[in-house]
Amino acid sequence: MALYDLAGARDDGALDDLTAFAAELCQTPIALVSLVEQQTQLFLSRVGLDADGTPRSQSFCAHAMHGHAVMEVADATQDPRFRDNPLVTGDPSIRFYAGAPLVSREGVPLGAVCVIDTVPRGALTDFQRRGLEILAAGTISRLEARRVAREQREQRVAVAKTRAALADSEERFRTLADTMPQMVWSTQPDGYHDYYNARWYEFTGAPPGTTDGEGWNDMFHPEDQDRAWKVWQQSLETGEAYQIEYRLRHFDGTYRWVLGRALPIRDSGGRITRWFGTCTDIHEQKLALEEREVISQELSHRIKNIFAVIGGLIQVAARAHPNLAPLAADLRARIAALGKAHDFVRPHSPHSRPVAHQDSLRGLLEQLFAPYQTQPGERLTITGADIRVDDRAATPLALLFHELATNASKYGALAAMDGHVQISIANDGATATIVWREEGGPAIDQAIVTSGFGTQLIELSAVRQLGGKVTRDWRPAGLELVMEAPVASFSRAG
Repeated sequence: MALYDLAGARDDGALDDLTAFAAELCQTPIALVSLVEQQTQLFLSRVGLDADGTPRSQSFCAHAMHGHAVMEVADATQDPRFRDNPLVTGDPSIRFYAGAPLVSREGVPLGAVCVIDTVPRGALTDFQRRGLEILAAGTISRLEARRVAREQREQRVAVAKTRAALADSEERFRTLADTMPQMVWSTQPDGYHDYYNARWYEFTGAPPGTTDGEGWNDMFHPEDQDRAWKVWQQSLETGEAYQIEYRLRHFDGTYRWVLGRALPIRDSGGRITRWFGTCTDIHEQKLALEEREVISQELSHRIKNIFAVIGGLIQVAARAHPNLAPLAADLRARIAALGKAHDFVRPHSPHSRPVAHQDSLRGLLEQLFAPYQTQPGERLTITGADIRVDDRAATPLALLFHELATNASKYGALAAMDGHVQISIANDGATATIVWREEGGPAIDQAIVTSGFGTQLIELSAVRQLGGKVTRDWRPAGLELVMEAPVASFSRAG
């Protein structure tokens, strides 16, 4: 830790503003920036506490610095790690603690930025927790800056104090940027590119200065240039973060996929003073994803072909046994419904993807009901909430609603010219309720539609596969069926 000039940071008060802000942000009487060494804990900056440090054995921060997020202790007297700690049983009577880890650029845990209260408290807000993480990042940045400054101090000549501070800041930034594996760039507020780190020139092979201004766009693949320019203009006009994937010309003449990101720096008045961005080479990951998508589409295509083959086999068998023709027609229709469900949820290319979202129950139903009407809503209307579905639920849902639509076209509302079916969907977060209500159909012989194989499929789909229940009401106006099932059974994502 000697490289960080810790004594100088403490004596100069380099971190005092961050510490004071941490106490103000979390509304605590005590805030500290601690560095945990082998035997001791050193406070580089402190608010509300006189001690310069403690033994490591009493350090809360020694626990916090090994985490990946803010560590919180609501009441130290109830925590077996700390209830016998002298800092809890005695002065300063710690009860509440929250600490964000400090980790060096090499990944070494150094300590924590922490806030302390003498009374138990509830958890920090998300804003306070994120604020502590930002303060920890700012502390590391300042310590790293002191580290770089110390390494360079002997090489610089003495200059005026103001000029030295500006030059040192610029040199630190360029040094840090050139050590990064990513390409780093910066622009003026209007988007004029005036800085690239060494990695940019190593990657592109472009002579220094040739990509300043708007010259950067010429380094992109011709098919990506207009898109990248529009996204960048959108960020410049709105101040929104810039993020895009595009192909960047490599020094060997090929194009490689990179991820471009940028954020604006604003002054105290909210005005953008500069943009800082990075380009990250993601070419291998992009190719792997594209290869996986091709394989997935090929598998889905073969599964779809299997449905077609099964349907063809059933048709051939029906020709050999005419007495089985009605049963064969029903089976082919059910297989076709399964094929539609599979085609809806399978991986698609941008050209084959359905118009409706592939995780949409309403989209799946519209796909299944398309053969029964010339346009959506003509004979079957879907209202209410939408529910996320995936490939696991698509099969039972396809069987269930295919059977309902088939029965309605044979015996119910869809068998009459003026008949209509209303499907309403409700979701209370735990249970999904779907109501199938027929209107305007002929009088129904209940025995015909409650004893067949299709009815058994409805029960199988709703009860056994979706874990729900089905109730029927044979009203004079037509069938009303209510299915209730756990929302979790429709999609793995809930």
